[in-house]
Amino acid sequence: MSYRGKLKTGLLSATMFTSAAFAMPAMAQESGISEEGNAIIVTGTRRTTTIMDAPINIAAIGAEELQRQRIDDVRDLADFTPGMTMSDTGPRSTGTIVLRGLNASDTATDGASYDDALGVYLGEVPLYYDFKLLDIGRVETLLGPQGTLYGLGTLAGAIRYIPNRPTTDAWEGEAHGRLYTKSHSVDLGYQVDGMINVPIVKDHIAFRSATGYYYDPGFIDYPLLIQEPGVSLPQPGGTDGVSGADYNANLKKREDLNFEKTFTTRNQLLVQTTEDLKVIFTYAFQRTKSEGAQSNSAGVMGTGKYENASRYTEPMNRRAHLASVEINANLADIADLVSTSAYTNVRARSRSDNTDLLLDLDYDYEAFPAFSSWNESDNRRKQFNQEVRLVSRHGGPFSWVLGGFYNQQKYHNDYAEHTPGLSAFYGTDWYGNPLNNPDDLEYVSYTKSKITEKAIFGEGTFRVTPEWQVTAGARYFKYSSSIQGALTLPLGGDDPETTDVIENPLSPYDVAPAGGKAKKDGWVWKFNTSYNFTPDLMLYATYSKGYRIGGPNRVAPCPDPVPADQQNACALPNEIQYGPDTTKNAEIGVRAQLFDRKLTFNFDVFHVKWQGIQVDSATFYGVTGITVNGGAAKSQGFETSFQLKPIPELSIQGTYSYTDAKLTEDVAGIITVRTRLNDYDVRPKFTQLDALDGDRLPGSAKNSGSLGATYTMPVMDGTFIANWTATYRGSIVSRLGWDRGYGDKIPGYVLHRATLAYETDKYTISLFANNIFDKYAVVSVGQDRSRIGVNDGVAVRYYRQSVLTPRTVGVEGRVKF
Repeated sequence: MSYRGKLKTGLLSATMFTSAAFAMPAMAQESGISEEGNAIIVTGTRRTTTIMDAPINIAAIGAEELQRQRIDDVRDLADFTPGMTMSDTGPRSTGTIVLRGLNASDTATDGASYDDALGVYLGEVPLYYDFKLLDIGRVETLLGPQGTLYGLGTLAGAIRYIPNRPTTDAWEGEAHGRLYTKSHSVDLGYQVDGMINVPIVKDHIAFRSATGYYYDPGFIDYPLLIQEPGVSLPQPGGTDGVSGADYNANLKKREDLNFEKTFTTRNQLLVQTTEDLKVIFTYAFQRTKSEGAQSNSAGVMGTGKYENASRYTEPMNRRAHLASVEINANLADIADLVSTSAYTNVRARSRSDNTDLLLDLDYDYEAFPAFSSWNESDNRRKQFNQEVRLVSRHGGPFSWVLGGFYNQQKYHNDYAEHTPGLSAFYGTDWYGNPLNNPDDLEYVSYTKSKITEKAIFGEGTFRVTPEWQVTAGARYFKYSSSIQGALTLPLGGDDPETTDVIENPLSPYDVAPAGGKAKKDGWVWKFNTSYNFTPDLMLYATYSKGYRIGGPNRVAPCPDPVPADQQNACALPNEIQYGPDTTKNAEIGVRAQLFDRKLTFNFDVFHVKWQGIQVDSATFYGVTGITVNGGAAKSQGFETSFQLKPIPELSIQGTYSYTDAKLTEDVAGIITVRTRLNDYDVRPKFTQLDALDGDRLPGSAKNSGSLGATYTMPVMDGTFIANWTATYRGSIVSRLGWDRGYGDKIPGYVLHRATLAYETDKYTISLFANNIFDKYAVVSVGQDRSRIGVNDGVAVRYYRQSVLTPRTVGVEGRVKF
């Protein structure tokens, strides 16, 4: 239960720029390369410019490097983006992204399916979802609050996928395929995708489509699956292991269940009268399926590094629809109007092993020898947003951006826990009535919530001299949220003395719902300045405030009154909502090109104060996971990237970031641990500990970086390219107070990847290898070590460790026509 371009050298296009000084309004957010041919154009400031002239902390990875490094989705970005930590927990979720250490929640092995600490944009549409990076011009990462430039308010930063747009003057097409083998996996993996651009009416109408299918083989086996739930014994032969005869009679094995099967498509129709009026219609769809988690069980019941001890398979089916309309219009050369209307519909259905959760409730379910449980969750998120933005184009020393934003998100989750065979074992409910529960439902709930946000935002820039500019911006926001839900406990039955209402029906929709509402408004702001000492040396500084809206906890509200002496997993009135949190971000950075531009260099230092932190906690009833506000923290450090070209054929590039993120005040009772460690312990089962001033924030690496070399040489009509890259992720901690709260300090690791490729204007063929030395490493953990052990005679399988993808070796080809 959820509670309960064309760059022939270089690895990091973000470090490649020129001094070309142009700053045109970013109408359609096009990708491109400067006239000198070695600078990616970015639009993170809402104006088209090179990175050298962008006075904010922005990193960009261009189309060729996305392809060359096989960066398929957001999970692959962190290795090449300073200040970002991303734990790849597999295809069951988008994953948890941490920018500059701004995370206070425990790590998890399922990652995250939604995160409002940062904005993730596909084009102009905010959508936290791992759409595959097909036909993408570049990916931009902006560190620090962005609420005065973007519709979606952000606490830590924003990630923007900038798609290639339809063109009206030429047919284009591309086909791509990849075939590879993965260590510890039986099957071959493959990817096939293609793009086509069709000019329907020259200069006026064009259509562009990019579609692909991915099969990524799994490498996690499930050797302890129950053959017949409710009949087979989940733990025959004791807690240490299973003998051959007992195994064959009760259990079975399935291999490589953490596979990924993804179909994705993005389709765009461009209609334009002239370059001054463009409309782009977009429809995107993606579906991902998997059968298991990318995690092991830390040796429980004799399982190995690539084995999960779950009693049930854990399938996940995720899909997303996106439809949007973008209008770009030049208003009499005074301003550009950019209007984006978008609707997204995301749904995720999953099942998981639920046995250990129910054993923790101490209702003696283990008295049934074949007791086990599985849960199913079906959550849907529908989102409509509208952003209208005006960007000045009248010239002169003063420029400005002014916008309005509306966003409404509706969320609905249905959740059920099944206990196969338990109804027949009990025979009657709590009141002695015969049980009529064909699906063996133990707990069923639903929650539905709505969050509506409105905002106006803007920035103004005054160029004091050609070299010096100052910018100020502000944002006013207002949001409201509401939640309602209900729960039922079908095994409990109905009190025969109660005649006016059914206490515990099979469906929670037959129970009177409970809920609540909340609202909040406020201001954020930004000040920025930069000075170009020379065309090749710029110093910039930013001081800004960021925020993240509050909202409802997605746990069923408690009935009023809460029944005594009855199992409950629900939220009290003070637990159903949480408030916003804010950051104040200060940073100074420098960008330089030295030695006749053979060396490019970016460096910044930052200091972030975080107030009213949204952090994991638990409900009073059922120790249900919720979010609460509490405490303060700070994050400080530096980020740097460089590229050195000692000779035209050789490029050496690297990144490094240092992030020191920790609490700055105590937070009472925020860490929940299991203190009864065995069947003979007389202590309370759960204890809540304090987080303390100085506790390191979880989920982000203090040190991380990359170092690579790329060598190119002409061969016949093309170019031979060889690249070797090493990436480093330092240690992370799994929870606040990890050393007191049975958490983990997860060790760091170094990975190596390499590519040999031959490229021409028409085709590319390459050999590649990731994780060349087949490094085994834990990237994240779920639950904590207090959950390891024996609970009422059952070996607990709560604690899990997400692990790295093993060595992958393959070949790929790309053809353009």
